[in-house]
Amino acid sequence: MGENPLFLRQLTYLVALDRFRHFSRAAEHCGVSQPALSSAIRQLEHELGVTIIRRRQRVLGLTPEGERVLAWARQSLAALDGLRQEADFAHEIAGGHISIGIIPPAQQLSPLLAESLRADIPGLHLEVTVANNSEIVHGLNEQRFDIGLIYLDHIPEKTAFETHELYVERHVLVAAPGIKLPGRTRCTWKEAGTLPLCLLDRSARSRQIIDSCFEKENIRPDVFLETNTLSLLHTELQAGRMASILPVAALPSVTTPVEFHFRRLDLTSAPSIGLARLRHPVLSRLLERCWKIASGVSFQDALVL
Repeated sequence: MGENPLFLRQLTYLVALDRFRHFSRAAEHCGVSQPALSSAIRQLEHELGVTIIRRRQRVLGLTPEGERVLAWARQSLAALDGLRQEADFAHEIAGGHISIGIIPPAQQLSPLLAESLRADIPGLHLEVTVANNSEIVHGLNEQRFDIGLIYLDHIPEKTAFETHELYVERHVLVAAPGIKLPGRTRCTWKEAGTLPLCLLDRSARSRQIIDSCFEKENIRPDVFLETNTLSLLHTELQAGRMASILPVAALPSVTTPVEFHFRRLDLTSAPSIGLARLRHPVLSRLLERCWKIASGVSFQDALVL
């Protein structure tokens, strides 16, 4: 019965009848004659086996059973409208494209983000680019990126952007068992500076934060390798030749054969990582949906040591 177009019209007529409390006005609203609407309501009563309309009153009203049918009709029509909107959306974004810029320290979170987007929008074409913070902000301004996953405290002209915080970044000292780390769970920047280090290069906002912490303590660390590639840092860490200081999101995968050791480091200020997009008076439905999905992704499990 729920698949019958006539049945859906009957539900629509019932909702209209409750709204206008008048057969003629309800029929006019639905674009049918009054006899056709009345007949449809009577047929609905017959099919459901209940009386819906109180017909002996001067003011049109619903029976208790009619009120329950009305509530169900509203839910059913709303659900059907939602399905139609989803179908329209799926048709509209078929082959849809979203470009996302991600800072290097957060690039290992991109699979979780991509999985969440594709689970909701299977036909989505997703382009992910790893770039430093300033490059992503520039790309957002030039509309080469739709969304950026960046340091929110490093955005110029913040009124031009809409942002959403996802997590607060934490840095740790990390090394393979071959390198003895100071302390038990924490260490100072002075202690970290005595170790041979491999770090992201100075173009990375994460490295700039690390350098500022060393400078505040008047420490010149022993940096033997600088790179803009996390995979090279991870290779050096696995080899056990150097230690590194990395945000938790940028640590080597737990699936690596090496059991890394960690020490927490205190930052003078903890930077926020989150989403940014250029403010537009009108956004595409696809970008609106992607923004909503990305804003709801929880990265907390991926940030646990």
